[in-house]
Amino acid sequence: MPGENLSRDEAQERAALLSVDGYDVSLDLRSAVGEAPGSADEPRTFRSVTTIRFRCAEPGTSSFADLIAPSVTAVSLNGKDLDPGEVFDGTRILLEDLAAENELVVDAQCAYSRTGEGLHRFVDPEDGEVYLYTQYEPADARRVFANFEQPDLKAPFRFEVRAPEGWTVWSNGVGEKHDGVWRFAETKPISTYITCVVAGPYHYVTDTYTRTLDDGTTLEIPLGAMCRKGLARHFDADDVFLITKQGLDFFHDHFDYPYPFGKYDQAFVPEYNLGAMENPGLVTFTEEFVFRGKVTQASYERRANVILHEMAHMWFGDLVTMAWWDDLWLKESFADFMGSFSLVEATRFTSGWITFANNRKAWAYRADQLPSTHPITADIRDLQDAKLNFDGITYAKGASVLKQLVAYVGREAFLEGARRYFKRNAYGNTRLTDLLSVLEETSGRDMASWARSWLQTAGVNSLTPQVLLGEDGRIAELSVLQEAAGPAHQSAPPTGIQELRPHRVAIGLYRTEGDALVRYARAEVDVHGPRTVVGELAGAGTPELVLVNDDDLTYCKIRFDDTSLETLKDRLGDITDPLARALCWSALWNLTRDALLPARDFVDLVLRFAGRESDIGVLQMLHTWADSALTHYAAPAWRKTGGRLLSEGALRELRQAEPGSQHQLTWARFFAAVAFQEADLRLLRGLLDGTDKIDGLEVDQELRWAFLRPLAAHGAADESVLAAELARDDTASGKRHQVRCLASRPSAAVKAQAWAQVVESDTLSNALVEATIAGFVQPSQRELLAPYAEKYFAAIGRVWAERSIQIGMHVVRGLFPALQDSPETLEATDAWLAAHEDAPPALRRLVLEARDDLARALRGQACDAAAAG
Repeated sequence: MPGENLSRDEAQERAALLSVDGYDVSLDLRSAVGEAPGSADEPRTFRSVTTIRFRCAEPGTSSFADLIAPSVTAVSLNGKDLDPGEVFDGTRILLEDLAAENELVVDAQCAYSRTGEGLHRFVDPEDGEVYLYTQYEPADARRVFANFEQPDLKAPFRFEVRAPEGWTVWSNGVGEKHDGVWRFAETKPISTYITCVVAGPYHYVTDTYTRTLDDGTTLEIPLGAMCRKGLARHFDADDVFLITKQGLDFFHDHFDYPYPFGKYDQAFVPEYNLGAMENPGLVTFTEEFVFRGKVTQASYERRANVILHEMAHMWFGDLVTMAWWDDLWLKESFADFMGSFSLVEATRFTSGWITFANNRKAWAYRADQLPSTHPITADIRDLQDAKLNFDGITYAKGASVLKQLVAYVGREAFLEGARRYFKRNAYGNTRLTDLLSVLEETSGRDMASWARSWLQTAGVNSLTPQVLLGEDGRIAELSVLQEAAGPAHQSAPPTGIQELRPHRVAIGLYRTEGDALVRYARAEVDVHGPRTVVGELAGAGTPELVLVNDDDLTYCKIRFDDTSLETLKDRLGDITDPLARALCWSALWNLTRDALLPARDFVDLVLRFAGRESDIGVLQMLHTWADSALTHYAAPAWRKTGGRLLSEGALRELRQAEPGSQHQLTWARFFAAVAFQEADLRLLRGLLDGTDKIDGLEVDQELRWAFLRPLAAHGAADESVLAAELARDDTASGKRHQVRCLASRPSAAVKAQAWAQVVESDTLSNALVEATIAGFVQPSQRELLAPYAEKYFAAIGRVWAERSIQIGMHVVRGLFPALQDSPETLEATDAWLAAHEDAPPALRRLVLEARDDLARALRGQACDAAAAG
């Protein structure tokens, strides 16, 4: 039988054959604590007993159940014992001669995870306590219990769990403990990947949400929030509950379908690979959202957005689920859009669309220009494809397109379509056509044509204004030029990448009033084809800046005419509207990435105007982009000069920022990120030991680690200094920080050890693998890292074959020799691709993406070098 990489064809065949009536899953987790039996090389395991009741449309035929486990003790089908050695191959259980109605019982020893896939086991270094949680998407429930691991074989689940004394256990339904066993209420029909178990001595806080429904009844939802005991003193559960209640109000107001899953627990868990996961009744989040130190409002906004994103999934994804991962966008695009929509309309974070325009869409623009770009409705052949498709296209481009859809069909038609979609498909599975049909009903629009342009083609369009002035100095004609996204890579462009799409856009005209650049005219227009005239703006006064896609209605790359670009170079900081300013920054960054604006010019814009940026999230993005411009797109000969300008500019802004403000904190973190001169490092040491002070800057534990990172990377903090800091912060977070700092030290022996720990060994947890890679890769250590380019290409095939896909992704992405930015590295990448045409498609995709980033960097460096004359 095939291995663990389930294909779409296999899933479709099994879905046509089987329907599942229910699961009973019994887990014995008492083995999570104490000494593990067996040798150190053997995985720590737990007992998993699963009973599945299912029907077969063609009695007498064969199928299979999914299970990834070290061993299976017993299997019985319809009362007949099967030999595990004959029917279990490590990933699947063969089921032959099925009856019309069947009962499968599987007794297995499953392994605790250290990679965040399946049932993850974490030991808190602070107090020795053990914490467990599950994470399954897209297909890791089979690491915990036997099942039919595909989203369209939904069923009710009943879980029971035996746990160590003193522990609490949570699952999707309400649980009660009797005679040492936790038993949970049966769920509604749901997919395997959103079942969940969390267990351990978690700190748990409760609240209640109540609402009077239209029929006069009262809906009461028990709320819970939890984190590790060691984080309890930092846990602001009140704000989590506030956002939760605001979100529940918003979605009940707009969806007309009461929350269907009973309770609403939210668990903040350690070593989590994702931001969060929408398990109904038990949402899991990374504990990075429990803030140990001072953070900016952007961090609170990000957490609120994720809470609301996951809540939207209760309807889009959990209540109604895609049939297969091709239509992953049916849940992720909607959740991403509804997260920002509800954030702006229901919470204190009213500038959420600015963050969306500046941050989320940057993710989409990058993904949509890679050789792996794909339509929003993707071609997902198997589970490895699915794992890689949780990307900027499925999330952020999809959400951007839905924002365009709302502008296209109208807000009420869109929401009414959602309401009908839920009611018609509750507890079922859907495809693209199911959604389009209800939107056609509610809007009267041709949704098939819209979907062909926006959902079934790849690539991002560019929109450029063309302004013709009359003799009177007024606009004689203003048009919008649309271009398709030509591929910057050598491979053939994906289907539809040359598509010109319909765009509903706003065109804003800006001019000087006093000291400000303000909008004095605006027109909305439907852009079609290569050139669209905006008749409404004829006769308007001469603009200093024309902003296409003002108000960010569509998904496109904004370009500028020559006059507008010169205005931005001189006056960007004078734009008063924060969204317009953010859109201009995003457009300028795209020009830099496209080798149309020299990196040194972008860095100069940041140095001159970022200090005036009011939106803290935009400022943080500018810092990220400026650092990336210097590292990847600046000519090598200018890097040292650019680094000095950035560090001096960051320190200047840090000293000028309002004491104690979030802007001061943001500039402090950026200064640490770009510090490299001896005076910079001396200041950081002084801020750490208290001999230097900056008025209002509180150097808390998280900021201490941020200051230690550059000190370690530049050889100014040795192992003893880092050990002393860990003693001061002997926590899970402190350990991750220390591991990162240790790997960042500028020593050949350090690099060799870090490489061996990640590539040659699998003893590190997922979180420590990430930390080690982050420390290993330092822009200031290009020469030290040069020998690892050849080693990378020699190792990645083996790593992909032997490690879990999550760890494989960390290694292949994180250790690609991007800092060896030369044509020789590009040639080495091409040579590997040519020699490994039969490598797993998911692995080839990751290497192709890294190659494209490298080629883009080299084009940017050439552009920047040309600017030097």
